[in-house]
Amino acid sequence: MITREEIRGILRDYNKDEITIGVLGSHSALDICRGAKDLGFRTLVVCQKGREKTYDRYYRTEHSLGIVDQTIILDKFSEITKERVQRQMRENNVVFIPHRSFEVYVGFDRIEDEFLLPLFGSRSMLRAEERDAEKNQYYLMEKGGIPYPRVYTSPEEIDRLALVKAPEAQRRYERAFFFASSPAEFYKNSEQMLRERKITEEGLKKAVIEEFVIGAQFNFNYFYSCLDERLELLGIDTRRQTNLDGILRLPASQQLEALKYLDVKAIEAGHIACTVKESLLEQIFELGEKFVRVAQEVYPPGIIGPFALQSTFIPGPPEEKAVVFDISLRVPGSPGTRFTPYPGYLYGESLSVGTRVAMEIRKAIQLNRLEETVT
Repeated sequence: MITREEIRGILRDYNKDEITIGVLGSHSALDICRGAKDLGFRTLVVCQKGREKTYDRYYRTEHSLGIVDQTIILDKFSEITKERVQRQMRENNVVFIPHRSFEVYVGFDRIEDEFLLPLFGSRSMLRAEERDAEKNQYYLMEKGGIPYPRVYTSPEEIDRLALVKAPEAQRRYERAFFFASSPAEFYKNSEQMLRERKITEEGLKKAVIEEFVIGAQFNFNYFYSCLDERLELLGIDTRRQTNLDGILRLPASQQLEALKYLDVKAIEAGHIACTVKESLLEQIFELGEKFVRVAQEVYPPGIIGPFALQSTFIPGPPEEKAVVFDISLRVPGSPGTRFTPYPGYLYGESLSVGTRVAMEIRKAIQLNRLEETVT
């Protein structure tokens, strides 16, 4: 694991007046770049050939337009850990912002052991998103007193509707889903998934079997400032998923007909900004505070910057209760959260995640505390 002392050594050689915000060209890169430019930083995007035009052409800075000042174009995203690439970024005083695509395409081992750049956030916590990690998100929720769905240790325990999450056979970073309400249904459905080569035997062994909690789903997008020791709610959103959303728009009889020849896919395609009634906000903040505390205890220095709790509100009594079914330990993938009112209640204007990240880095530089925000 790359140590904070190694990162501090790199920061000592940086020109703090010429910091560049760096990001992988996927996921939330444009949101991060827009926020960086708004706060006066230069931006650098690491792209993969065949996926570079968004950053190297359409949003490249030209005159007073655009947000991407510099690109590094690689054959594969994973080449970002090559020394020549890292050297180029260090020469540009890059502080790098992690997101989900960075985790997926580079891999946790390389991020932890080879990516020798200042990483905004907690490097050691990123792996906890994976359910097969030792001290994963379930461990953190259990220890932190955060309600989450029941997790079954074997198919024989299934006694109600459960959602089975296994890595896809082809795209292992995506999860294949199927439902089961009994052990027999689990084996029947998993055998079909195996026959159709949607999952593998190895992936099935790693599958998570989780109670399916029925309710209204929301993603709570937070920001924890280690400089001010303050938790902020940046926004709330919900997901659009293919082809699940299309199927749900059909009448029930047509849904059953469609499922004869369609496989349900819950692959994220986009997000919709939304709000909740104010009586639920205190509960949302309490969940975030619980997570901040447990993260500091288990993964010191704890969460730095953005994170999200993906949740379902279930009915009372006495009132609606949020159950958390997934955690994002870095920039969430929803630039639309800026169109919710919550940052405006605090700052007087709504903020994107990218802007809030850049604000924290700018303040850290001004206070000579940049090393506290990176690992």
